[in-house]
Amino acid sequence: MPQVLIKVVIFLFGSLIGSFLNVCIYRMPRENMSVGKPERSFCPHCNKQILWYDNIPFLSYIFLGGKCRFCRGVITFRYFLVELLTASVLVILYNFFGLSAQFFVYSLLCCGLIISTFIDFDFQIIPDEITLGGLAAAVILCLLFPGLHNTGSRITSGIQCILGILAGGGSIYLIGKFGEIIFKKESMGGGDVKLMAMIGALLGWKLVLLIFFIAPFFGAVVGIIAKIRKGAEVIPYGPYLSLATFLVLLWGKDILKYLFCF
Repeated sequence: MPQVLIKVVIFLFGSLIGSFLNVCIYRMPRENMSVGKPERSFCPHCNKQILWYDNIPFLSYIFLGGKCRFCRGVITFRYFLVELLTASVLVILYNFFGLSAQFFVYSLLCCGLIISTFIDFDFQIIPDEITLGGLAAAVILCLLFPGLHNTGSRITSGIQCILGILAGGGSIYLIGKFGEIIFKKESMGGGDVKLMAMIGALLGWKLVLLIFFIAPFFGAVVGIIAKIRKGAEVIPYGPYLSLATFLVLLWGKDILKYLFCF
């Protein structure tokens, strides 16, 4: 199959996944809802079920002008953005990893990061369904596909997985405790600790520590802008961990080779 056609298929499939991620982003942080119930998507303004032909990625949003067919309530642009972001991320991962185990596993990881990012922006929380569920899945995947840790041994992969959990979760936990001592208030949420533990399980201790050092650069820039414009004291950190993770997925090993000859 021509490469262009494969990428088109991945992009279209990614947009469908992005549509599902939108459901997760809206429902997961709301206690009275679950991803599976109600089964059909609905308008958050009038609560009417969305017709199937109004739920086609990209096209429905454009044709409806970003508004509900029934009540004309505004549909946030985030729905379009998440579909486009998910589809684009999957194509980029394919460009780097092809149709390999890494492609499918990292696609799952990035989907979890996209959900976490947008929920964290809105609610300053990262759901346990993503972090703890993802952590359990990561351990299983590392044992099934030891090549994720560049080894053919499941034992070695398991050890790398555990080291990654300790390095990822431990680094954020310790910096959070240090921040509490300095600023006399909570400076790092538990969701961030669990998120980094999940990431470390899949990527290992070297790459997760690289994420730990890269993420603050993104967070600091946004934090300074938010402080100047809105006087914000707290910013969600999960989105910047997620962005750093995506960059490290693509170029982390090259960065480590350049810096430390690993």
